Amino acid sequence: SRFIRSLGPALVVASVVLGPGSLLISSRVGCQYGYEMLWLVAAAGLLMTAMTILGATLGSSDLRTPCVEVAERFGRPAALLVGGVLFLIIVCFQVTNNVAVLDALQTLSPRADAPDVGAKAEGAAAKEGRSGRIAGLVALNLLVVATLYGLRSVYGPVEKLMKTLVLVMLIGFTCNLALARPDLAGVAKGLIPALPAVEGSGFLPTRSASGVADPWWAIQGLIATTLSIAGAFFQIYLAREKQWTSAQVRERIVDASTGIAALGIVSMVVMSTSAAALHGRVEPNQLATVSDVAAQLQPLFGSYAGALFSAGIFAAAFSSFLGYALIGGVVLADALGRDASLSGPWARGLTTIALGVSAIAAIAATATGGSTVGLILFAQALTVLGVPLLGLVMLWLGWQRRFDVGQFPLAAAAIATALTAALAVRTAYRLYLQLS
Repeated sequence: SRFIRSLGPALVVASVVLGPGSLLISSRVGCQYGYEMLWLVAAAGLLMTAMTILGATLGSSDLRTPCVEVAERFGRPAALLVGGVLFLIIVCFQVTNNVAVLDALQTLSPRADAPDVGAKAEGAAAKEGRSGRIAGLVALNLLVVATLYGLRSVYGPVEKLMKTLVLVMLIGFTCNLALARPDLAGVAKGLIPALPAVEGSGFLPTRSASGVADPWWAIQGLIATTLSIAGAFFQIYLAREKQWTSAQVRERIVDASTGIAALGIVSMVVMSTSAAALHGRVEPNQLATVSDVAAQLQPLFGSYAGALFSAGIFAAAFSSFLGYALIGGVVLADALGRDASLSGPWARGLTTIALGVSAIAAIAATATGGSTVGLILFAQALTVLGVPLLGLVMLWLGWQRRFDVGQFPLAAAAIATALTAALAVRTAYRLYLQLS
């Protein structure tokens, strides 16, 4: 329909933000707190909607691309700081996206139910499994790179793909929610703002005998995976690809509202499913990956529903896998003063570099059975600087077009930027405790 065709940029952003990490956090929060934190997803979604409207307005204005504006006002090094930090964050988290795609495929495999065949055979199977995972990583990355260079125009096919993946997520997760039979009164109560009772309610994490004590870490993750400043920043480029004009106010608002509503609905559906099926039955720390969530739900819902959930996980993993690499490539191309369109040679080339570097790191971790924790810590350290910086750039650009943007998006963007800065302080202090 005409309405569906008019949508696009915000749905692309939603599909990128709805990665495995977002689904895992929603599942863990639902498992730990039940329905209590549904309101937080709605509140963060409202701020994200405003940020997305701001991004779309900037992208359809007569402003040049963000990093070009930054370079002209503050110098090329400032633009390189914006693009370079974001690119490094993307590469680090893209390593975990590589692994998450294969974890999602693994949840569809029946091998987990195979009988015990002895330690020797088990070791051989594990080695064979690692080889298969490495081959899968290589094949998937080569497929994405071939697609990037095989398409004359990148944006149109990517938009259609992301719409399809969001639909798969909605269907898969909603079916599981229906089977979980959530407590509707609990859902309604969870939409009323209230903080859960937790031990150690201070703002900053503390050091304990067992390590770092941070009871708010999962809730911080829930905010960060819903209110994605990087996603809203990318909306500026997507609106340019959509070729919106400054007169298309309704299109921008409807697109942002629909896209971020899809993001919030999927997150709340996953959280409610976990609350109904796992709260009080499973310890939250047992959910280390999205595969663990699927494994916990499958005995309750059966193999068919488990396959639906796994299909939703794969859609989330693949959309995030492709989308994050595009964000890094496009923004770094802009920071270097090159063509920042999705189909431009520099954006394609830098996206390929992001895919290649992250794939090599993921292959090394998979081949050695190692961990990607070090990369995640490095990425978290970069987000302390990078995410508030992106918010400040969007605020600065929005102030230049404040009469087009309107008061609500600017005020909400200021709140969102202040909130991400506060979360960055918590992250920085947590890293200090972990590394000292």
